Amino acid sequence: MRRILAALAVALAVVALDQGAKLWVVGAFAHGETLPVLPFFSLTYVRNQGAAWGLFQGAQYWLAGFGAVAVALCCLFWRRIFGDGAWAVPLGGLLLGGIVGNLIDRVRLGYVVDFLDFHWGAWHFPCFNVADSAICVGVAALIALQWLDGRNRGKGA
Repeated sequence: MRRILAALAVALAVVALDQGAKLWVVGAFAHGETLPVLPFFSLTYVRNQGAAWGLFQGAQYWLAGFGAVAVALCCLFWRRIFGDGAWAVPLGGLLLGGIVGNLIDRVRLGYVVDFLDFHWGAWHFPCFNVADSAICVGVAALIALQWLDGRNRGKGA
């Protein structure tokens, strides 16, 4: 139970950071406005009405429902998804916080506020936000840990 509460604390921190950054961007920038920060990075206020990389545009209700189901499944199957190891707390917190951060936008605004814009010349990686980053880091680490665990189990056989 303590681990789940600790993961919820991590999730709340992610949500607070995500929502705080989004509120700042919405207050400081006009929609579509860009502020160059580095030669390869800008802050650009974008309204994403789809999922990652702009997929499923206009499917906000479906995406909100999917997010709510994902949160419920993570909570119901916590041990099966995240295990009991030390990494369960930060990984679970990152995933839950990221999902909830974007879910808040979908329900409250009807779109997700994105603003982190990496580019090189005319090439642009799709804009994203703090919640997206938390989800990607959490999922990548979870996959890596599962892979390493499988390799370690295979060596012991």
